[in-house]
Order: sequence, then structure tokens, then C-alpha cells
Amino acid sequence: MTNAVITGWGMYAPSRVMTNAELTKLVETSDEWIVSRTGIRERRIAADDETTTTLSVNACRDALAVAGVDASEVDLIVLGTCSPDYPMPATACLVARDLGATRAAAFDLQAACSGFVYAMATANGFIRSGMYRNVLVIGVEVLSRFLDWQDRNTCVLFGDGAGAVLMQASDQAGGVSGFQLFADGTGYEGIIMPAGGSACPTTPQTVAEGKHFVHMAGKDVYKYATRQMAESALAAVRDAGLTMDDIDQFVFHQANLRIIESVGKQLGMPMEKTYVNIEKYGNTSAASVPMALVEAVAAGRIKPGDRILMVAFGAGFTAAAAVVEWTADPARAFLAPGAQTRLGQPQRRLEEVAV
Repeated sequence: MTNAVITGWGMYAPSRVMTNAELTKLVETSDEWIVSRTGIRERRIAADDETTTTLSVNACRDALAVAGVDASEVDLIVLGTCSPDYPMPATACLVARDLGATRAAAFDLQAACSGFVYAMATANGFIRSGMYRNVLVIGVEVLSRFLDWQDRNTCVLFGDGAGAVLMQASDQAGGVSGFQLFADGTGYEGIIMPAGGSACPTTPQTVAEGKHFVHMAGKDVYKYATRQMAESALAAVRDAGLTMDDIDQFVFHQANLRIIESVGKQLGMPMEKTYVNIEKYGNTSAASVPMALVEAVAAGRIKPGDRILMVAFGAGFTAAAAVVEWTADPARAFLAPGAQTRLGQPQRRLEEVAV
């Protein structure tokens, strides 16, 4: 039976850093208020010349280098985002162009923060069907361009970044073993950009009213997310024929530290098995799961044979969970020719660069 295994991984975080202290100059808040409610201490902000495409390309180049696969061998690119470069064409097409993936099909997938796990499920289906063998899966956001910097309910939460994996067909055991995808459209107003689509086209009035920014009902989202993420996680583990005791590492959507702790408690998952990097990047939406995965591998938290549970929740409402048995040698990320180290890169504070 053909399995879908992860053979390459990469991430990119913009070098511009916005700390909580810097946010206090833009909106009424404090470092203590943000940290106590979210666990976030800083977030990355894309530079003026960076886009969803450029962030994605950087992450994909590393993923391909780690896998030892040329871009010309990629069959399909599935890109999860809710902040594309354009309403059309798909950002994935621009990524294929810039990578030199000349024979790849490409499309975007919009499931908000759940986008990367949804995209993994899509890639898994294409690979298991025999249609494609090499699929790049991307989670990426440049949400800083869609934030009202006077709305502390949203602007303190989000950051920019990209993560990518190469999934390949394999006859070896392991790889993706369980999924659960979920959607409940009755919660669509919980996290929404109200204007800019066919329901509310752009007008001078919608721009003046800030309807092109992210709006969120934080308390309602928190309650729903903590319950649904736990349910989705358990469903994916059951789909894999496992129990929570079989999971070695929990790679969580980095939305809020209190949500991570709450869901972990419901699942009986100890925090020492849970990778957390929200303090550095904030909520990078669709990018948060792959970025956390890449850093967990780099930190030695994941080794061949480990079973990883990935879970996310996002606007829609959507939720997604996946169980993956890791098969790749983590050292490949350090030995791969051409792979660049994007962890701990030089940082520029935002007082040096205008927002």
C-alpha cells in the first residue's frame, strides 16, 4: 500500500520583530496583559518587499533541499492561507513559478488557521490515490497587512511566517495514519474579514469602516476552540487506530497558550510532550503548525518512529487534526546541501523599520 511520508521540511520567519513593548506605542495594552492572556511576547512582521509568495518560496526551498528533491520533480503544490497575494490568481501558482516547479499543478486552500492540516489531508489523498508522488504542502500567512493596529483584540495576536513540508509516496511503513477535518459554518462571524468579497464588495465606506481588517469575538472563539480541538484530536487518533498514550509529540496550532494548556489537559497530554513557540511568533494562522513542526525537529523533539499529533482550529469555524508517524532522519536538515538555517536568524526591531 502506498503511504504518504514527510521527507522534507522548512520554515521562514521575517526578520522584523515586533515586541509587546512596541505594541504599547500603538494600542492601549501592556506586556503583562498580553503575556498573561496569550503567552505571546513578540511576533514577526513581513517587510514591505515580502509577500505570501516570497515567504512560501523560502520555506519550500529548504523543504526541497532537505528532501533532496528538485523543484522540477514536484507534482502538486497545495498552499493553505487566508492572506493570499491576490484574490486571484492562486498564490500557489506564483510559488510554483518562482521555485521552477514547471510541471506542478498548484492551488490555494482556505481553511484559515486549519489550512495546513487541511492541505496535508488533501496531499495525502492525491498520493494514496496514485495520482501524484511529490506534493509540497505549505502553510503561510502575512496577516499583519489585514490588522487594525488600534484593535487590541486582534493586533496583539497575529504574526507572519511560513512553513512547508514535502510529502512523498512511499512503500515503507509510517507517514500519515489518521485525520479528522471539521467545519461549522454557524460560527462564521466569530473570526471574519467582513468586506472585500462578493457578499460585501469593496467600497469607500467599507474601507473607512475598517471592514477589511480581521474581526474576532475572542471569548466565543476561545470556548469553541478548546472544546473542538480536543474532539478533533481524539477523532484523528482513533482514525489512526491509536490511543493518546501512543502519541510522542503534540504539535499544536499556536493560537493562545491558555488554549494549548486547556486542550492538553483535556487530552491528558503532558506539556513536556507539547511543543510551544507562541512566545516568539504569535498566532501565524495556517503557518503555525508547520513552523512548530520544523522547530520541534530542530530541537531534537522528534525522531524516526515517533507519532506526532497535529491539531488546529480556525475561522469558519474549522478544525483539523492529523496523526503522522515520523520516518525521516532529522539530521537531514543540517546536512542537506543548499538548505539554509532560518532559525535564530538576525533580527531587526521594529523601531528600526517603520510599520
